[in-house]
Amino acid sequence: MAHRPERTFRQRRAESSDSDSTQEPFAEPGSPGEQANLGPAEEGLPSGGGRAEAAELPRRARGRSRGRVWASSRHAARAAPRLDGGSDVPGDAGQQGACPGQQVNIPDAAFIQAAYRKRELARAQEDYISLDVKHAFTISGMKKNTEYPESETDDHENIIPFTTKPQTLRQKMAEKTATRNEETSEDSEEDKKYQDIWEQQQMRKAVKITKGRDIDLSHSSKSQTVKKFDASISFPPVNLEIIKKQLNTRLTLLQDTHRSHLREYEKYIQDVKSSKSTIQNLENSSNQVLNFKFYKSMKVYVENLIDCLNKKIINIQEIESAMHALLVKQAMIFTKRRQDELKHESAYLQQLSRKAETSTNRSLAIDEKTQWILEEIESRRARRRQARVLSGNCTHQEGTSSDDELSSADMIDFQKSQGDILEDHKKIFEDVHDDFCNIQNILLKFQQWREKFPDSYYEAFISLCIPKLLNPLIRFQLIDWNPLKFDSIGLKQMPWFTSIAEFIDSSMEDSKKDDSSDKKILSTVISKIIIPRLTDFVEFIWDPLSTSQTTNLITQSRMILEEHSTCENEVISKGKQDLLKPIASRMKKAIDDDVFIPLYPKSAVENRMSPHSKFQERQFWSGLKLFHNILLWNELLPEDTLQELGLGKLLNRYLIIALLNAIPGPDVVKKCNQIAACLPEKWFQNSAMRTSIPQLENFIQFLLQSARKLSTSEIRDEVKEIILILVKIKALNHAESFIEEYHLDHLKSVIKEV
Repeated sequence: MAHRPERTFRQRRAESSDSDSTQEPFAEPGSPGEQANLGPAEEGLPSGGGRAEAAELPRRARGRSRGRVWASSRHAARAAPRLDGGSDVPGDAGQQGACPGQQVNIPDAAFIQAAYRKRELARAQEDYISLDVKHAFTISGMKKNTEYPESETDDHENIIPFTTKPQTLRQKMAEKTATRNEETSEDSEEDKKYQDIWEQQQMRKAVKITKGRDIDLSHSSKSQTVKKFDASISFPPVNLEIIKKQLNTRLTLLQDTHRSHLREYEKYIQDVKSSKSTIQNLENSSNQVLNFKFYKSMKVYVENLIDCLNKKIINIQEIESAMHALLVKQAMIFTKRRQDELKHESAYLQQLSRKAETSTNRSLAIDEKTQWILEEIESRRARRRQARVLSGNCTHQEGTSSDDELSSADMIDFQKSQGDILEDHKKIFEDVHDDFCNIQNILLKFQQWREKFPDSYYEAFISLCIPKLLNPLIRFQLIDWNPLKFDSIGLKQMPWFTSIAEFIDSSMEDSKKDDSSDKKILSTVISKIIIPRLTDFVEFIWDPLSTSQTTNLITQSRMILEEHSTCENEVISKGKQDLLKPIASRMKKAIDDDVFIPLYPKSAVENRMSPHSKFQERQFWSGLKLFHNILLWNELLPEDTLQELGLGKLLNRYLIIALLNAIPGPDVVKKCNQIAACLPEKWFQNSAMRTSIPQLENFIQFLLQSARKLSTSEIRDEVKEIILILVKIKALNHAESFIEEYHLDHLKSVIKEV
């Protein structure tokens, strides 16, 4: 392995900033670099006899001026035995002495400049004869150039040593290092390169620090030199009065400051006393504690209530949907059965008509399904006729029955499904305390709040929150509510309705405001809960052909709209539209889907007992029944809507056409009387009215046509009935013209009575 050559140690200049790699020879004993290492104690030596001793000190300190900063390599530093017991880290090497127990001090620029200046001052005091008489020292030059000329020498440089120069510590370290270098010659050149770079960096840092200190020291020395007392400057005269006046002014200012501090201190004392008094009052005040307890209890109660309802609302929605689906399924069964029976019966009668036209004696081929449907239809009609005979109702017309009977098997399945749903319905709140599922108990909590703290009650807008809180509980009570059934309980008899009504009544008594927001609670509940529930029944379950369902629905709707009318007009209008618009749409759909009045040749309907005549009669009376049910809404639906549905779409499009195809006679007059009886009297209350409403013009013309035919026949009593119908619907001009045309003077009294 190649050995690295022995490294010589050369002193590096501490103040050099040009190049860290510049090497200098060892300084002579009397050089300035040696003198820069003087400590503070050594600077105070006498100028005469102390020069020799001062010259000897740098020589003694030469060996420890740098320490391990110059170590050749980190490996060598680590391998060398530690003499001083310090750290072997290269950074610490520069701060440790070379001898055991001795500290190495590296002089900085300020220290060197101070020593240099001391020497120059000694020269200025002429303590000795200067050999360099041409040398001039200036402070400004020292500031500008901290580098001392290499040619400058001291007096003691030419001292001749009379004894053998002792070996310095630096030389001893060099010898030891050379020996160790031989042992560690296997170190690579790369380690040597890194070590040199590290040494250069450390030197640069030392130079930068010393430059800053040099500038500060120069400024301070200049200021000390410039500032000198000038005896020529004259000061203004000072007497006792001026001093006394200044002292009094100062005393006054201090007294004012003291008084302001006293005022602030007194204010702070009062604030502390007031705060303590307030704390004591609050602690001793029972009302505040009770108020806090009440609000806290209400907060906890409402949070628990909301948590309970959030968990139960899922079960309520499931049961509500199950009950709704069951009712919809039943309604669809009735509607589909009616339409299928109408289609099969009509097809059967058409086959009979074709057979009659061909005059064939072959038996009519009917499929099994049609045969079974016809037999089922006839059996239900027979049961209904028997029931009417037993009840004594002999005026019933075929076709006006709702035909909503279920078979025994279907009825059992329906009742079983409904019973299961109601059983699950009862289990929803069986594990809940009454304070969280009883509407009356819930409203009682808020009533206590309103009575104790009305301001905070109304500021919290509780009237807007109550309908949302009660929504699940009201829907829970409405699960088994069917507004289409005759025996269904009315809304006013329901527990939730009575509880809310009592809460509102107590609000009107307690509140001094005429426009109490609690009055709107019931209307909001109806608008947000009841009307949507009722709308579902109208759209999916209600059968407009059923008079009982229509009557019950009208009763419930009228009551709802009356209670809903306690709010502003905008709310009333919106609530009515939400409810009445689906009703009109459902009736229009029933006219399009369920009304069918066939037209047969007169030869087929002359015989009142023929299947064609019976089927036509049933369908006419079924359409007339729907006409009656539609006009029952005259007090709820707008007149133009009813006239468009009842008169425009049903009467003029179906009923009048069927009457025109019928044979004039008592039956036709009877049907016309039934049509006139269905018309609302409200439409004809104007006494000055001489002409009927435009939608009845076709009906009036048919009445006049029938009256002309009957006047020429032997049946003249029906003519009077027709005139009475014209008078009832305010077609007075037509009635008078007909009486004058046919000279029916005995009927003029009928017109005069109107």
